[in-house]
Amino acid sequence: MMKKKLFPLGDITSLLQCYASGELSPTQLVEAIHAEIQNDPDHAWISTLPLESLKDYARKVEAAGMASLPLYGIPFAIKDNIDLAGLPTTAACPAFAYTPSCSATVVKKLIDAGAIPVGKSNLDQFATGLNGTRSPYGACRNAFDPAYISGGSSSGSAVAVAKGQVCFSLGTDTAGSGRVPAAFNNLIGYKPTKGWLSTHGVVPACRSLDTVSIFAFTAIDVTHILKACAGYDAADIYSRERKSHGFNFGAALHFRFGIPHKQHLKFFDNPDNERLFNETITRIQALGGEAVEIDFEPFLEAARLLYEGPWVAERYAAIQSFFELHGDQIIAPVHEIIATAKHRSAADAFNGFYQLRRIKQQADQIWTHVDCLLTPTAGTIYSIQAMQRDPIRLNTNLGYYTNFMNLLDYAAIAVPAGFQSNGLPFGITLAAPAHQDHPLLHLAHRLQQHQSLSLGATGIALRQDAHFPAAPESGQVRIAVCGAHLSGLPLNGQLTSRRGRLVTSTTTSPDYRLYALPGNPPQRPGLIRVNKNEQGVPIEVEVWELPMYELGSFVVGIPVPLGIGTITLVNGETLLGFVCERYAIENAMDISQFGGWRNYLKQRDLS
Repeated sequence: MMKKKLFPLGDITSLLQCYASGELSPTQLVEAIHAEIQNDPDHAWISTLPLESLKDYARKVEAAGMASLPLYGIPFAIKDNIDLAGLPTTAACPAFAYTPSCSATVVKKLIDAGAIPVGKSNLDQFATGLNGTRSPYGACRNAFDPAYISGGSSSGSAVAVAKGQVCFSLGTDTAGSGRVPAAFNNLIGYKPTKGWLSTHGVVPACRSLDTVSIFAFTAIDVTHILKACAGYDAADIYSRERKSHGFNFGAALHFRFGIPHKQHLKFFDNPDNERLFNETITRIQALGGEAVEIDFEPFLEAARLLYEGPWVAERYAAIQSFFELHGDQIIAPVHEIIATAKHRSAADAFNGFYQLRRIKQQADQIWTHVDCLLTPTAGTIYSIQAMQRDPIRLNTNLGYYTNFMNLLDYAAIAVPAGFQSNGLPFGITLAAPAHQDHPLLHLAHRLQQHQSLSLGATGIALRQDAHFPAAPESGQVRIAVCGAHLSGLPLNGQLTSRRGRLVTSTTTSPDYRLYALPGNPPQRPGLIRVNKNEQGVPIEVEVWELPMYELGSFVVGIPVPLGIGTITLVNGETLLGFVCERYAIENAMDISQFGGWRNYLKQRDLS
């Protein structure tokens, strides 16, 4: 049985199928993993669990059975600034290390779901950096070319997955640490809405901005992991309840995506990445996306605040006592960055908050024009040698498209998007406002399926039989309109001003009649469902979708004899729609023969 080639590992669904068939057991797998990772030339790992501990985890999941554990026997890595009971948490600083008695909330939830922790992965010290070279445990090497950086700060977490040593991993993402390494290693890198994943048991970098992130081979894998470990945690002061996601642009046949104006796009002399980004725009257009150029300057202004503004003081506050007592144990680039915080004042902090508030108001204006944002994850990639020669400037370049995300409270996901001529991966990032994670993941899935790249550095083909999970409650409501609320007509603004959007144009089932009601402008029609002995016709309607919290104010403005009831569409679907009370048609003109309000208005204006 163990002669079966196990490595590299692939996606979660494939491994679960191996377990279900009896081809493999969790115990057999952890034995093989333990042997595989003892040789670690890429410096992906800081510490790993002893074999007996791994086998204990495996035996527990085997005893519980697959039916009760959604992540049954799925191995994962943990960035070494996240607690795993019994293994030291170092944050890549040996002098800082401590051994926790309890696992971080997110780790505990994953273990409870059947996942098996393998060990702690390498990182840029104190999660300060986007390149993966700032660790006394060694510069983490790119999974495709060991001369190049892995990206950071969640460097080992990305490489361990890309090499197929585990099926997924946890990272953290404050400035791009969960996205840049994903792009450099051909992975999905998911940065959730702040507060969706508990940071209890995580060494803080910027506590008000930190998120736990997920590296995986596919967007579908992320949805399974997210379901197991997300949720409000009272032990985390920044935890928040998840809200409905609203319009599911990820599944829509038409949506709008923003791209920075050309003058704001930077590829740092990397023509391959510029070409690959333009090809991605074309791919998303093929999925139904409409590209809209946006002013990217507010995002760049917010990005500069992260290290040039007072937020660097949060990094100092996170390790203040250690920094003062053991500053000589912190490696040079990290020490240099954090030390600048000592010159910041409380007034600087408040002025920074005010500046960010102004910038966010400007940046948020784009969401009135687009559903999501598309950028490169990083404009280019560097060799380890180049990064070590110029660690501050080149690291800053890596954060050009990522540093603003948590400051502006957006969700984001890095998605593989092709390969440069030298064989190194390129990735893009999709972003949207907080709580729109599910549409982002759905769109990432569609993009992955469209491009069909192999998984990480494993050479394993992407499954084409995978179906994205059903969407959670959207918080949206659909309503059919048949008169003055139709697109371009006088009352349509009552929908668009409430963030309503057109879903489709269709007709009712053929058992309705339409009447032109008397009254003052704007003139309105009345839609009546006929009785069994009456002749009806299909009537033109538009189906609009708007947030449920806007429905009340919309309905209140509807004058009698009109109201909102249930209507049936030609495809048999029932939904809310405008209906009219029967008494009102006594003095009204039957205009059913026109098939709808628009045709009636055209004929009226011609006569």
